[in-house]
Amino acid sequence: MLDLALLGLLDEGPQHGYELRKRLRTQFGLLANVSFGSIYPALSRLEASGAVATVEPAPQLAVAPPTGSLSGERAAMRARRRTSSRGRRSRKVYRITPTGRQFFLARLTDPAADDARSFTLRLSLARHMEPADRLGLMERRRAQLIGQQAEIPQADDGALDEYARSVAEHIAEGVEQDIAWLDRLIEAERANGASADPDRRKNRRSA
Repeated sequence: MLDLALLGLLDEGPQHGYELRKRLRTQFGLLANVSFGSIYPALSRLEASGAVATVEPAPQLAVAPPTGSLSGERAAMRARRRTSSRGRRSRKVYRITPTGRQFFLARLTDPAADDARSFTLRLSLARHMEPADRLGLMERRRAQLIGQQAEIPQADDGALDEYARSVAEHIAEGVEQDIAWLDRLIEAERANGASADPDRRKNRRSA
């Protein structure tokens, strides 16, 4: 999931590791606690596979020349120390490659990758999908929840004690809420034209 999230963020433009970590924390709840110890190996993996590449960072502002002022010299020294303390990692900027973008979109829209754990992340990245692919992702997840709903023990099952019955009711309520949420998303997606005829979608992808 981390690779997919990183590629999704880099598809929006080049970024360095610190910025990627910050956006992972703010945009993807499942990855809120991801550490640099996970991010940099993932970026190295993606770079080795050709999915991402490094780019030269923007040039840093030049430090002002000596002025003879003691306070000015101290300020310049502090600025140089701050720049040095950031380290090489903070200056290494990554961008997605055409190979990476192809892999990202294929993984993002692959029905074989459907599972409850990755659905939230993939939906968070759904702006990168074609409308029909977004709709397909939502509908498949809804079908999974309908199947899950049928397997939840009934609250009136005489074999359940009060605690097991309470858990069954809680699970059922959560699934019902998720289905209702997806129904609203699906309705909105269809209203936005996601159900356009297949020939039009095919022509748009080949354009």
